[in-house]
Amino acid sequence: MLEAAISRNFSHSSFVFAGFPALQKHRHLLALPLSLSYLSVLLGNSVLVYVICSVQSLHSPMYVLICTLCVVDVLVVTAILPNTLLGLLFDWNQISLAGCLTQMFFTHFLSSVESTLLLAMALDRYVAICQPLRYTEIFDSSMLAKLLLFTLVRSVSIMASLVGLAGSLQFCSSNTIQHCYCDHMALVSLACGSTEKSSAAGLAVIICFVGVDIPLIFLSYMKILSVVVRAAAAREERWKAFHTCGTHLMVMMCFYLVGSVTFLSHNLNLPIPTDLNTILGLLYILFPATVNPIIYGVRTKEIRGGLLRIFKHPAKTLMCVKVSPAGT
Repeated sequence: MLEAAISRNFSHSSFVFAGFPALQKHRHLLALPLSLSYLSVLLGNSVLVYVICSVQSLHSPMYVLICTLCVVDVLVVTAILPNTLLGLLFDWNQISLAGCLTQMFFTHFLSSVESTLLLAMALDRYVAICQPLRYTEIFDSSMLAKLLLFTLVRSVSIMASLVGLAGSLQFCSSNTIQHCYCDHMALVSLACGSTEKSSAAGLAVIICFVGVDIPLIFLSYMKILSVVVRAAAAREERWKAFHTCGTHLMVMMCFYLVGSVTFLSHNLNLPIPTDLNTILGLLYILFPATVNPIIYGVRTKEIRGGLLRIFKHPAKTLMCVKVSPAGT
């Protein structure tokens, strides 16, 4: 009875990540692909941000949204991957409760920002293709500022409430988080009191972002496809439209589906092994951040043109410098 009273008054102030328990002997090998993925995310997104910022013709709402998406991808991966790599390489698996809650907030906040940006990009394309004559009137700098402000307010308010509820819990049993970073329900599942409010908040987040954003994104792309297919005379143009929209939707669905599974695995008591759930949690963060520069950058004609102009300009400057002394 005394032990029960003590346990109720005690709450852990630090936690240990379980990471990949089934791969404990070979966990160091995981550091290589994760490091390469991290470098790929940093390089791809940084190049895309540089191109968009450097080329004046790309300073339109759509490319500003893509640039913001790249910055968010770099930040969200940086919020979890360096700590994960330190744990895999040096067994630095401990984190304080304050550090855990901070990491949880930024991870979920940035993911929710990404969701809202994907929705804004889909709506931007819908207006540009379905109402081209009104595009500059609707998507001006004022609308872009309002969209970005809405994105911040929506994400901050919802995720601050989510993390605040998690931080108010008592953790008096295990202090081992069955993940490699501070996922919301992975931490909440360790609480020794009632977690109904936190679980309800987690479900509300899924409904707010997945339940609202996905249908709007899907409807936007379906409308875009119908307009493009009707306007495209050649079969090749129709296939290109299907391929572009289909690729965008596949990447988005992967982001939302994997994110929902990892977020709800504890809420719904899904029998997912710890290693698989951890891999899905990393995939949910890493996959979009890795492929977005390709989907929205390399495959976009205007950005490819801007990238070529940037690389050609230094080459021309270098040739002029070399030729100039000989001509004097």
